[in-house]
Amino acid sequence: MSALQQANALIIVNNWGIEETELTRPLRDLRKAGANVTLAAPSFDEVETVKHDRYEGEKVKPDALLEDVKAEDYDMLIVPGGTCNVDRLRITPKAISLAQEFAKAKKPIAAICHGPWLLVNAGLTSGKTLTSCRYIAADIENSGGVYRDQEVLIDDSQEWRLITSRKPDDLDAFVDAIESTLGD
Repeated sequence: MSALQQANALIIVNNWGIEETELTRPLRDLRKAGANVTLAAPSFDEVETVKHDRYEGEKVKPDALLEDVKAEDYDMLIVPGGTCNVDRLRITPKAISLAQEFAKAKKPIAAICHGPWLLVNAGLTSGKTLTSCRYIAADIENSGGVYRDQEVLIDDSQEWRLITSRKPDDLDAFVDAIESTLGD
């Protein structure tokens, strides 16, 4: 059995407003590759995704409650984007503490599009070089992070890996970086 097939990944979201492919691609691609992936949300209501922040997307059933998951049970944290999703997630105490626990335990975190907003609020971007959608570049820089406009960026500073990407068009590189990290 490969390291990827033994990996446990945690995806955290709000129950609505997630950019569809930024959730479904990592979730399904990692599961197809054999990884154990848990989707956690504030409630067991279906997670309502959107396309381009405005058109109704697919609905996905969460596996766990956000309040019940623990960083110690997972090898990586994944934060999909979606403006409304992360705008709420970044002020959710449990989401903030989970991100902080992953970084403290030196476990990798992957965030795409608006996903790094959670890391800004968790105080984890200072001294890190990362990318995101252009709309939150100033937030990253104001929090002490270094913003770069790249398809995918991997920063191993501060003894923990941060994988970031800008948008759905970057999902191939984003998922490849996640799979490579989990497969090590």
